[in-house]
Amino acid sequence: MARRTKAEAQETRNRLLDAAERLFQTKGVSGTTLNDIATAAGATRGAVYHHFKDKADLFNAMMERVTLPLETSLAEAGRAAAAEDDPLRSLRDTMGSALRQTARDERTRRVFEVATHKVEYTDEMQAVRDRHLRVRNECMAVTRDTLQLAAQRQGLSLPIPLSAAALGLHVMIDGLIQNWLLDPKAFDLVTRGRQTMDIYLTGLGFREPAADGPQGRERSGGATAGRKRQAMGEAMPTTPPTAQNT
Repeated sequence: MARRTKAEAQETRNRLLDAAERLFQTKGVSGTTLNDIATAAGATRGAVYHHFKDKADLFNAMMERVTLPLETSLAEAGRAAAAEDDPLRSLRDTMGSALRQTARDERTRRVFEVATHKVEYTDEMQAVRDRHLRVRNECMAVTRDTLQLAAQRQGLSLPIPLSAAALGLHVMIDGLIQNWLLDPKAFDLVTRGRQTMDIYLTGLGFREPAADGPQGRERSGGATAGRKRQAMGEAMPTTPPTAQNT
């Protein structure tokens, strides 16, 4: 009986989180009350307070269902980077996985949309802001350590401070996700994300990623062809600014 009660409690908690996701997306966080969530979940207001201290606690629990796997992957990538000949490989793979999950998983997309476009950091939501800053700082630290290790392995002196390099990569990926969430049809998040990440890292002076698989060979081949055309004096075609944003 105890096991069944625990399972039922978990089911109620999940229903509350599911209802919160949908309501936060349609009404915004400030426009949604705990009573709204309880009603949508077929539960009581008391059930909400049994599982969550307040709206901020519920919001953070909703975020953790999606972000904890990504945060764990990033932490593992940081540890794996130390053992790799190319520390950037783990960072690229982890960020690529985050982009794929955002683009292909409906729950991840919905929760990220709420977190970026449907929440206000009022006093009531201070705990949400605190968590956001903590996760951002942890991600930045892993990125900074990986870039530093990669630079050491390649004998590279970065053209900008390490902290600035890590910040630039973070805001680029974060900005891509935020803009894609506004209009998912505007561009392919995974493709554009990998392209911009590779261009950014190459701009810092890192070697281009190894040509692993068809996409890598295509990218490597295209870059080689471009350098050959430049060496022969052939004008390289430029992409209009409007196309660069897509």
